[in-house]
Amino acid sequence: MTGTRLACWTLLIGSVSALNYAAYGSDTKATGEEIYSWSSFADGIVFYGLILGLVVLIAIHRWDLFALRRPRAAARAAGIAIAVIVSIVVWEFVVTILPFEDPGKEQGLTPKHWEAAHASAFAANVVLFCVVAPIVEELTFRGVGQSLLRERFGAVPAILLVGVAFGAWHGLLIALLILIPLGSALAYLRERTDSVLPGMVVHALFNAAAIAAAVSSV
Repeated sequence: MTGTRLACWTLLIGSVSALNYAAYGSDTKATGEEIYSWSSFADGIVFYGLILGLVVLIAIHRWDLFALRRPRAAARAAGIAIAVIVSIVVWEFVVTILPFEDPGKEQGLTPKHWEAAHASAFAANVVLFCVVAPIVEELTFRGVGQSLLRERFGAVPAILLVGVAFGAWHGLLIALLILIPLGSALAYLRERTDSVLPGMVVHALFNAAAIAAAVSSV
């Protein structure tokens, strides 16, 4: 049964990744104004609701796959989470000095200017990116995905494969330099704490910091 679940999970991640890469560089690519749009918020809620529903179906009767439990040794978990945050921040700095396009701008979500008139839609999208997305993506990747990969291939391959899958999911190229290490670091955090909850917090902080940095620079 693990094989069937893993096949369904792989098909889901592969399909979303393929759709995102198919849209890469097209006219449908985000422009940075979407964060001020209520339609973007609605689309995001529908998307993440659909993904969560499919992941629940994949994990049905195996709720342990989500790893929704208290982390082992809370103080230790906090220390590992901080180490993960520091390592990702350092790696991001290294990537920014490489001769590539800024990975943070590749996704097209960085606003080009502040629009006070659309503050309410902006706030809603912040909730989408910093609460909804981290919860659903952690349950999808570091929850069900990592649990299934670990059962089939072992802990270390699962950490690496989840990182690659998480990077591909976003349909970007240069940003893979950050997304794959981030995905693997979050998977390592999940492995060490035996819980998906610390990763949700770190993921939310990562997204919030990215939005805050983008807004403060415009």
